[in-house]
Amino acid sequence: MAQVEILIPKMGEGVIEATVLNWLKSVGDEVEEDETLLEIATDKVDSDVPSPVSGKLVQILAEADEVVAVGKVIAIIETQAAIPASETAPPVPETVEIPKQEAALESLAAAETLVLTKEEGRRNYSPLVRSIAKQENIGINELDTIQGTGAKGRVTKKDILAYLEIRKPEINVQELMPPQEKVAPLTSTTPIQSLPVNGNSHKLNGQGTSDEVIEMDRMRKMIADHMVMSKHTSPHVTCFLEVDVTDMVEWRAKNKDSFQERNGEKLTFTPLFIQAVAKAIKDYPLINVSVDENKIIKKKQVNIGMATALPTGNLIVPVIKQADQMNLAGLATTVNDLANRARNNKLKPDEIQGGTFTVSNLGAFRIDAGTPIINQPQVAILALGNIVKKPAVVSTEIGDVIAIRQKMMLSLSFDHRVVDGFLGGSFLRRLGDYIEQFTQTV
Repeated sequence: MAQVEILIPKMGEGVIEATVLNWLKSVGDEVEEDETLLEIATDKVDSDVPSPVSGKLVQILAEADEVVAVGKVIAIIETQAAIPASETAPPVPETVEIPKQEAALESLAAAETLVLTKEEGRRNYSPLVRSIAKQENIGINELDTIQGTGAKGRVTKKDILAYLEIRKPEINVQELMPPQEKVAPLTSTTPIQSLPVNGNSHKLNGQGTSDEVIEMDRMRKMIADHMVMSKHTSPHVTCFLEVDVTDMVEWRAKNKDSFQERNGEKLTFTPLFIQAVAKAIKDYPLINVSVDENKIIKKKQVNIGMATALPTGNLIVPVIKQADQMNLAGLATTVNDLANRARNNKLKPDEIQGGTFTVSNLGAFRIDAGTPIINQPQVAILALGNIVKKPAVVSTEIGDVIAIRQKMMLSLSFDHRVVDGFLGGSFLRRLGDYIEQFTQTV
């Protein structure tokens, strides 16, 4: 008889704790391997925790609404089979991918949220609720007044957002002005007509009418912080290459219907480009790295992130794991599945981490080119531009002729700390060759 410890799993970079939402099994229940034991929540995503083995749940060490650190034991399952130690030990990451300054920020953030942890006689709050409360300057006493609709009166994301709609916090403009220019306090809903600036009346717009103040949501704040951190971390260089995609466009137009009939998946351009990117990465593996102080971490797997726009206007980057090992049908299936579940907030935590290179499709918005920001701790990101028809000089057996060709721009941003112009340019040129010399069997 062996006992297996169930741990709070690693939920992605920057996540140090999770809240137990609900146990789906009780002590004494029999569980099957991969059967869901409980639901947990972090400040990034809600998730299910499956059982790694079949057996009997003999002990629960974390109750509903309890905040638990990542890696902590929360339950014990008794199983008839002998479990090797290697299977029960917590997984060891292949490389350290979080820069030290980011780890320090995480520690600081953890310390700052301690004021919102449970005190004697008070409720526990999930990391998501505490994160929103911190961003909106809601103290523990005020948070305790919010009526929760979750299990055992737990305050949910919906509850705190509904509270913010009626809270109407005041903006303290008095501290921003000299004594002689004090004005009545403004609220977030007060029309802003004009404010004194250097002794003069300053209109906020040409008509003197009120401007709308929109608060960033939690995801937008996280994206903003990540982008600023990336710019501070990596010296960005962006190279551009125009490629002829006529052969690829014509092949897809000819085969997309039969492809969908045979594989049950719609064929977009995205898996075609990702296949070419994976090939180029295999030729230039030093693009597929991360940086840890003065060390370059060369990644064994080619995990390509796919920037996906959400209905809210925010972005999320699901990751195609081991993209270089997939054929076109496998890539199409994975791309469509990740994109659909991303837009419906159904991604699992491990599906948005572990990326080694990112692709962003600007062409979906009819944008020709851009200067994308690197998704740390990666060292390169590719933007795909809009496919447009252009006149071009084409060499034929009878000489050069002007013909209408399908063209697009590739924009590659890379980290000049470790990727110099030779490597970045060579990788981009090889990628262009794979795209222009497109061949595919169906």
